[in-house]
Amino acid sequence: MNDLKSFIHEYRGAIIGGIIAIIVLCTGLLKLVLGILILCIGVFLGNYVQQNKYEVKQKLLDFINRI
Repeated sequence: MNDLKSFIHEYRGAIIGGIIAIIVLCTGLLKLVLGILILCIGVFLGNYVQQNKYEVKQKLLDFINRI
């Protein structure tokens, strides 16, 4: 009994994450979650490019010249 309590205490984050993943997969919320994730990545990428225009432009030019 003590081993079970220590196992649950040590891995409770993984257990909760696994339960949430099963619920998301079974309910079809995966498309919504992926859409929100792609939207957030796009927002952060756009903000980074806007804040660092010249550095991004230079890195892209260097990359194109290597090809």
